[in-house]
Amino acid sequence: MAYRNDIDLEFLGEMKSEDLGDLVYCLTHDKNGKARWTEELTGSRKYKMYYPDHQQYWQEIAAEIQCFGADTFATIFRGGKGVLYREVLTDVCDKLKVNYHEKSSVERIELALLSKILEDALNKMTQEQLKEIASELGVNNVEMMSKGALAAVIIKIFNFGGFYSYQLTVIIVNAILKALIGRGLSILGNTILVRILSIITGPIGLVVTGIWTAVDIAGAAYRVTIPAVIAVAALRQKHLYGDMGGKIFDK
Repeated sequence: MAYRNDIDLEFLGEMKSEDLGDLVYCLTHDKNGKARWTEELTGSRKYKMYYPDHQQYWQEIAAEIQCFGADTFATIFRGGKGVLYREVLTDVCDKLKVNYHEKSSVERIELALLSKILEDALNKMTQEQLKEIASELGVNNVEMMSKGALAAVIIKIFNFGGFYSYQLTVIIVNAILKALIGRGLSILGNTILVRILSIITGPIGLVVTGIWTAVDIAGAAYRVTIPAVIAVAALRQKHLYGDMGGKIFDK
């Protein structure tokens, strides 16, 4: 396993060790908390030297993502190097039937992935649940809106960007990781996030169940790349907008 220079993963080198913990867990443990037998990260020299100071071996973390997203034989011929993160991400998006523009930035493609999961979850909610979420996000006159209109406005808020979009990213990622790997992000001291999370976790869990059915058919690598990509998406948002929402992610 060797790191391949990757502009879309370089930001991991600027994250704190505590920020990288969820990603490392995605790569090394399955939903039941058992060690993944296919992972190579924990066997690396730097992991053994520095764990749990994850920042010291961020390149090994990035390499593990690249290799899980690559064909094993092709990796051997590349000298143990996997594929670039963008290929891992778009492969996950293709598998989950996410609509994205191939020339978009990696950040926009990650958000398209999260938006697809959010939209699928909203479609499984009742009108009352949608009203509650919309109200928490500052939407007015929710009593006058149909179920379709409520779902559309929530998606619009997410795609628009800004503070509420950032909050929704945290909520979505937390709920997805909880369903995929058995634990979510730590969300402390924000009652709005906790209230929305309590509503959305169940529907996202149903969506993830459908995802896992497709993954079981597709192959074991997706059991790693899907949660890993989602964890990377959350880290990228913190890296880009940390001043806005750093407290949301505090451990």
